[in-house]
Amino acid sequence: MNVHSIFKGLLLIILSFALVFALAIIVLVSVVRNTTQEALQPMEQVRDAIATQSALLFNPTPTIIPDPVTIIYEIRSLARLETAQYSMEKIITAEAGQGELSFLFGDKLLFVAHGKVIAGVDLEKLKPEDLWVQNGVLYVRLPAAEIFVATLDNDLSYVYDRETGILRRGEINLETLARQAAVREIEKAAIADGILDWAQMNAESYLSRLFRSLGYADVIFVK
Repeated sequence: MNVHSIFKGLLLIILSFALVFALAIIVLVSVVRNTTQEALQPMEQVRDAIATQSALLFNPTPTIIPDPVTIIYEIRSLARLETAQYSMEKIITAEAGQGELSFLFGDKLLFVAHGKVIAGVDLEKLKPEDLWVQNGVLYVRLPAAEIFVATLDNDLSYVYDRETGILRRGEINLETLARQAAVREIEKAAIADGILDWAQMNAESYLSRLFRSLGYADVIFVK
C-alpha cells in the first residue's frame, strides 16, 4: 500500500466524521428550536389575550345614539299621529215653536246620528326641550292628546221622524242644527268615555318602540 492510498483513506474517514457531526448539529438545533417554540407558545397566547383585552378596553365597541334634537325634527315630520278612533251613534231631538200651540206652529224632528271621532298627538308641537337624555335614559314630554276629527257618516245618519204644525212650514235649518248638535254630542261622549287617555297611551307605546329602534334602551314619558 502506497502513501497515496493511505492519504485517500484518511480523507474519507475525516469526511465521514464531518458529515456525521454536521447531521448531529442539525438534529440538535431542530430539537432546541422546537422546544423553545413550545415553551414560548403559552407566553404568546397570554400576550395575544392581553392585547385583545387592551384593545377592548381602550377601543370599545362604539354605541350610536342619535341627537334628540335631530329626532324631534324627524318625529315632527309625522305631524298628527292618530292613535284612537271611536265610532258612535246618538239620537238628537231638534225642535222649534213648542208650547201649547205646537200642534199649529211647532216643528220637531228626531235625528239618528252615526259618526266617528279620531284623536291623537300633534307632533308638530314638540319642542327641542321636550326630549333630553340623562344617565343614558331618554326623557320625552309629549303634547297632550287632542281631538283631530269629529264628523258624521252621512250614509248612516238620517231623520227618523219629523212633526210639523198644521200652520207652519218646516224649519229650513232644523236638520242642519240637529247635525251640528250631533257632532258636538258625539265628541263630548267620546271624551267622556276616555278617548284622549287611550290616544295618549297608544302614542307613547308607538313612540317608545320607535325610540328603542333608534338605539335608546330606556325611554320615560313625563308630563
